[in-house]
Amino acid sequence: MIDGYTKVGLLDEARRVFDSMTQRNAFSWTSLVSGYFSCGRIEEALHLFDQMPGRNVVSWTIVVLGFARNGLVDHARKFFDLMPEKNVIAWTAMVKAYLDNGCFSEAYKLFLEMPERNVRSWNIMISGCLRANRVSEAIGLFESMPDKNHVSWTAMVSGLAQNKMIDIARKYFDLMPYKDMAAWTAMIAACVDEELMEEAREFFDLMPEKNVGCWNTIIDGYARNGDVGEALRLFVLMLRSCFRPNETTMTSIVTSCDGMVELMQAHAMVIRLGFEHNTWLTNALITLYSKSGDLCSARFVFDLLNSKDVVSWTAMIVAYSNHGHGHHALQVFARMLISGIKPDEVTFVGLLSACSHVGLVNQGRRLFDSMKGTYNLNPKAVHYSCLVDILGRAGLMDEAMDVVSTTPPSERDEAVFVALLGACRVHGDVAIANSIGEMLLELEPSSSGGYVLLANTYAAEGQWDEFAQVRKRMKERKVKKIPGYSQIQIKGKNHVFVVGERSHSQIEEIYRVLQQNLRPLMREMDSTPENLLLVD
Repeated sequence: MIDGYTKVGLLDEARRVFDSMTQRNAFSWTSLVSGYFSCGRIEEALHLFDQMPGRNVVSWTIVVLGFARNGLVDHARKFFDLMPEKNVIAWTAMVKAYLDNGCFSEAYKLFLEMPERNVRSWNIMISGCLRANRVSEAIGLFESMPDKNHVSWTAMVSGLAQNKMIDIARKYFDLMPYKDMAAWTAMIAACVDEELMEEAREFFDLMPEKNVGCWNTIIDGYARNGDVGEALRLFVLMLRSCFRPNETTMTSIVTSCDGMVELMQAHAMVIRLGFEHNTWLTNALITLYSKSGDLCSARFVFDLLNSKDVVSWTAMIVAYSNHGHGHHALQVFARMLISGIKPDEVTFVGLLSACSHVGLVNQGRRLFDSMKGTYNLNPKAVHYSCLVDILGRAGLMDEAMDVVSTTPPSERDEAVFVALLGACRVHGDVAIANSIGEMLLELEPSSSGGYVLLANTYAAEGQWDEFAQVRKRMKERKVKKIPGYSQIQIKGKNHVFVVGERSHSQIEEIYRVLQQNLRPLMREMDSTPENLLLVD
């Protein structure tokens, strides 16, 4: 009963059972001491340990481990040194305590001092070496290890793989007398991380048996490396092999979708497999539908979600903001507050961007001020740049300049200056553009964005000498502007259009349609960027 209560954190109930016992043994005392340590009640654990009548090596070891798990490694060492007798378990516990708290040198020194070692001692020290990127020490220990079990081999292979030493890991993997699931999966994951998908697939196909974890690893590998088709084919093969996908599988599939058709198919599979109320998956669907331009589907998925977290609300706010529906974004935020969910920094990026898009200056100011005053969040560079953009778009150049001047140096990055410089170009404020431009070029001398914005500001005002000077500085510093491009996917094929290039196979037909059909229509709509943004 004491052991059960302590494992679920009901220490007071455990203590009542302990106090009611007419007879106690070492296990009774040790279980409660361990429970106090597990819940961070260190003083009570020590007080009980001091009262313990017959302390044995297990009791002392529990105290050593208790201090270590609470990050008090010096206290752990003190009690370790006070132990009247130390067995291999106690020595191993102290080595592990050092390793768990990042004290590799002390752990290694203590390991070498151990009067005797068992397989677990060796395994813990080898794993600690590999976690600390001390590969040569790990190999030396492994080679001198008298008896190895499958845990030893798996630790070695997994650790080398995680340290991106795939060739050495493969050598040990091939020598393994018994290859368990963890070793196979570690090799697949290492190859995936290095984008060696042919090698990863070779390991996967050779596996004598598979579990959901290795299926997830290879599917995610193809998805992350851009081969969505193969990821989906493997997903279908996984289903045909009678493995039930879990949340991780579906997340890989959903986030790999790069087209509306694939996204809708993945969404249908999410529903069919019963994951439609999974918060993490739903959050991904909201974001992906929004990025694909289907705001209605994003809102539909959001409304069906029963358990919304801060990411869910933020995803919907950002979706409305990115589509130019600032008022809807603020309405979602109001509902978020009513639901009791506290916003985070990303939430405010969406909110401030929404205010910028629709010109809600006062609301933007209030939201920015509430970050620190109401929600104890320190604004980052992105929040300052959003506020500057709000003020700049409204023509409040002096106030925007004040924000830039008072932005903490640690948060004053390129985006803050670019936001104000862009406003200078729109409103023709060459004086501020000149001072801000100089700051930006000093901060990011190799970035083309600042040069282009400053040059275009001068050009818009007819100051061609200044324009020429900026272009000359770009040439002297060998700064090249990255050409803009756009792309669209049709029937699974990406069509990319780069500024100044006419390499697309249908470019002449495209230009003809633009000239004859779209350009007159755009003139008729007076399609300035601001007007296009507000089209419902």
